[in-house]
Amino acid sequence: MADSESTIGALLDETRGSIKTGPFGTKLKASEYTATGVPVISVREVGFGRLRVHHDTRRVDETVSSRMPEFLLNAGDIVFGRKGAVERSAQVQPDEDGYFLGSDGIRIRLNVEECDPKFISYQLQTPAHRSWMIQHAAGTTMPSLNEGIIRRIPIVLPPLAEQKAIAAVLGALDDKIELNRRMNATLEAMARALFQSWFVDFDPVRAKLDGRQVVGLDPGTAALFPEHLEDSPLGHIPKGWSAGKLGDIGTNSRRGVKPNEIAPNTPYIALEHMPRRCIALGDWDDSADVASGKSTFKKGEILFGKLRPYFHKVGVAPFDGVCSTDILVLEPKSSDWFGFLLGHTSSDELIQFTDLASTGTKMPRTNWSDISSFKVALPPKPIANAFTRSIQPMLDRIQANLHQSRTLATLRDTLLPKLLSGELSVVDLQASGVITP
Repeated sequence: MADSESTIGALLDETRGSIKTGPFGTKLKASEYTATGVPVISVREVGFGRLRVHHDTRRVDETVSSRMPEFLLNAGDIVFGRKGAVERSAQVQPDEDGYFLGSDGIRIRLNVEECDPKFISYQLQTPAHRSWMIQHAAGTTMPSLNEGIIRRIPIVLPPLAEQKAIAAVLGALDDKIELNRRMNATLEAMARALFQSWFVDFDPVRAKLDGRQVVGLDPGTAALFPEHLEDSPLGHIPKGWSAGKLGDIGTNSRRGVKPNEIAPNTPYIALEHMPRRCIALGDWDDSADVASGKSTFKKGEILFGKLRPYFHKVGVAPFDGVCSTDILVLEPKSSDWFGFLLGHTSSDELIQFTDLASTGTKMPRTNWSDISSFKVALPPKPIANAFTRSIQPMLDRIQANLHQSRTLATLRDTLLPKLLSGELSVVDLQASGVITP
């Protein structure tokens, strides 16, 4: 059976609230947003294919969501950003069932007897469909979508069985990418918790002070920590530690490079590639289109977004490359201090400190002078070295996951248009060994 042509409007499930725009005006008041509860999905949470709920995603409690059940999302729904990044859409996953549709979102609910929603979601990620969305969006300075535009989106429909097979192949790749993302989040949380325990709460010292066993440390590492706290300009800190600042152990590497000096295929990281509050940098571009001076960085150095520091963009470089000059390149004065420097520069406390000290109103910026002045309790170098060695396997695993996910995403994006156009079939991929039956 040949593929047929259709539209989103023809595939909507009209019996189940087929299409819905988020609540406007007084339906959802600013005072009703909370820090905990049901995540509210706005344009910022709509990624390419998947939702991305952040630690600072706005939420509402159940009294609000139960008052407006028509805005609750169901697994399988597809959500569009109503304004701004109109080329993005994401499918709601089973563990996201019950999230709340924000005012700048539009969701569709498809008829599963006529199409496979996951297949449609993948089709919306093709360059042709992204381009269609941008071209047909209303407005120029702030492009926007409405229900009428979404209904007109053209769709190619292979037989339903073929749709499901294609979605299964691409979904398996995305599932592995998502698993890597979650694993990285767990590893980062473990590293942050260890940093908090050693250098903020001083747990090993307090355990000794209370006559308790130091839990979770080998005897050699535990022996590095003193048994007492003492007064300092920073308050009580472990005995033998000193009151210092980040500039004592770290530095800002200033290695500028002109566009004509950048080697072909050099990876390029800009601020928009850096996720918020996540040290794993898994997104980057090729430097071919770079037209202005940049900064070079080396694998393992710390990249710190200095523009609007409250966005909390700090990560570890996964390779040698170049970056925007709105990104500071930081490194420890010796490798022993790497983990200590990373822990502080990616902490909420330092971000708040730089935000308060930043200059400019519309586009506040921080600088190394301010960051380097951040006061810290400096441990003896052997403790700093022990911490770096403790978290290095976690960082190595994060980096390996990033590169694997990049490879998987490239494979998915290569297969997607070929499967949709019929140039390749699932049977072809199985026969060639690209996927297993």
